[in-house]
Amino acid sequence: MSSIAEAFADGPAFVPYLAAGDPDYESSLTYVEALERGGADVIELGLPFSEPIAEGPTIQSAIVRALEAGMTPTRYFEFVADLDVDVPLVCMTYYNLIAQFGDDGERGPEAFVRRAAETGIDGFVVPDLPAEEAGPLREACDEYGCELVFIIAPTTRGERLERIMSQVSGYVYVQARLGTTGARTALSDRTAESLERITDWDVPKAVGFGISTGDHAQRVIEAGADGVIVGSALVDIVAQGVERGDPAVTVADRLEGKARELTEGALRGMPAADGGPHPERT
Repeated sequence: MSSIAEAFADGPAFVPYLAAGDPDYESSLTYVEALERGGADVIELGLPFSEPIAEGPTIQSAIVRALEAGMTPTRYFEFVADLDVDVPLVCMTYYNLIAQFGDDGERGPEAFVRRAAETGIDGFVVPDLPAEEAGPLREACDEYGCELVFIIAPTTRGERLERIMSQVSGYVYVQARLGTTGARTALSDRTAESLERITDWDVPKAVGFGISTGDHAQRVIEAGADGVIVGSALVDIVAQGVERGDPAVTVADRLEGKARELTEGALRGMPAADGGPHPERT
């Protein structure tokens, strides 16, 4: 069993996202580590790319801050190696950075995945990579023991759904609503429908896009999800800290508190038949 699979094995998984290097290298290390203290089971760690087509304004701004602070693929791998966390890490980035990574002697998915695996990355989410073109990255992930996570939109059906689910490993990222990422005050009513379409596949289902409160997390798990993915609500906390000039320790405390709220909400959503929240995780 992979480390990501283990993270989903003991009740619902909380999967937070932050952009590496936002707003600066040292503060970002502190913020990511705070998420683990707050209960993160897996952490999606964004590798900033200049054209993040799947992201809303909140995460786009985080990516700009990280890039302006000097984040690059090479610096990203240094960042991962410097992190003091004991949960699986998933690299969320765009395929151009993967395809261009390396040197003239070796460039592309294999070079990227090998370096990522060496530094402690356990899997990848690549929003702009079609399943039809994922072969080289899938092969590299298989070679180096990494998972390849795909995103399922509310409109993904038929042959395309079959193709994606034949490639996915680790968990499938279930997009709760159409559009780009961003925190919302209300959940989409299409979550249960999206989960129903993929019940035949034996892979954990984690729902993201729009989750911002413990109540949201609870309702997503009640709808049948195995985990919740939260990004913008956490990035908002970082952005507010930047605007106010708050010390990194203060922002880290807020992130830990929000992570705990979301973790506890997910645990409340566990069916009674499953025994409710696990005592060691409350």
